[in-house]
Amino acid sequence: MNYKIFVLLVSLISFNNVQSQFRKIDTTLKIGKSGYKIICPNKSVDKNQVSLKPIGFESEARDMEFYVRGRIKSVQIDDFNNDGFPDLFIISDGSGNPNEYVNIFAITSVENKSYAPIYFPDIRDDSKLRDGYRGHDEFSLMEGTVLRSFPVFKADDNPDKPTGGKRVIQYRMVSEERVFKFKAFRNYELKQ
Repeated sequence: MNYKIFVLLVSLISFNNVQSQFRKIDTTLKIGKSGYKIICPNKSVDKNQVSLKPIGFESEARDMEFYVRGRIKSVQIDDFNNDGFPDLFIISDGSGNPNEYVNIFAITSVENKSYAPIYFPDIRDDSKLRDGYRGHDEFSLMEGTVLRSFPVFKADDNPDKPTGGKRVIQYRMVSEERVFKFKAFRNYELKQ
């Protein structure tokens, strides 16, 4: 009898630990009086539906629903173009595994009348920055820029033991022909 109770308790604790890693997203982020309400069940490893509601925007800005690949790890707000309006940055991963590549979804407020997507470049398209890249990304926002850091792997490194230090890339938002995108403008290496 005690053995069955023990097995049941261990099973419940394990289930709760797995569930706590990927909590439902239901948050409101603002800069001043405007921002975004974001809701996502965050259950599926493949895709999750995100509901986005602009707050403090003019009436033309509509609620939006879309899917993200993986589970949302982080939702952050900043002002990427220094116009005084809130911009949103969402990071999702494939399965909670740090080896998975991240997915970035970002939007910018267009004078709180509407909002538009901000394209985030795939690091694998940049021959200089992708050298030694195998995931394990960490992101932070700093004064309107995005900092991305990840361990650099040498060719013979084990998948869980990088020996090439760490690369940090700083991105800023630019507008080119009415298309918003992040562009790398600084990068550096940190040695181990």
